[in-house]
Amino acid sequence: MKKYIPLALCVFIAFVFLQSLPFKFTGSLETQHIFNTLADWSGFTWFGVYGGYLVGAAELIASIILLTPFAIMLANKIGVTAIPKLSEELKSTMLTLGALMAIGIMSGAIFFHLFTPLGVVMPHFDASTGLKIGDDSGILFGMACLTWLSALALSLIELKNPDSCLNKIINKTTKKET
Repeated sequence: MKKYIPLALCVFIAFVFLQSLPFKFTGSLETQHIFNTLADWSGFTWFGVYGGYLVGAAELIASIILLTPFAIMLANKIGVTAIPKLSEELKSTMLTLGALMAIGIMSGAIFFHLFTPLGVVMPHFDASTGLKIGDDSGILFGMACLTWLSALALSLIELKNPDSCLNKIINKTTKKET
């Protein structure tokens, strides 16, 4: 059962990231509100136009990195011979990289929700009129926090793995200091 925990964490993180892409890549009113608020606050006007695309691209890349090892393992399990097996070291490196990307992306989201005019509760808009029709009661912020915690848990699991690149980096750094 324990071996499925990293898979569940990766699927959850990727689900959160991938389900938000249509909003970010189509410039939905909610996405415009978020990134225009941040652009006005920061003074980086370009962020209002391109922020959703940049964050969405980072989330897409992290999702691909997190899901690829499991897709390769599944292909190998069902007998696809054209795809070579993935080494434990490469699998661990991909999971670590994807988890660290997710922590970085979600740290930014959490920071901006808490410490800027953006706030925790996001408005919902009527797409046909552009009028605010309600809010999300903080669900977007909550999902950012759950995603951050999932990525942290995945990082800690990988840290315990002796094949993990994160483990190797920390051990190298520790050995150099002594």
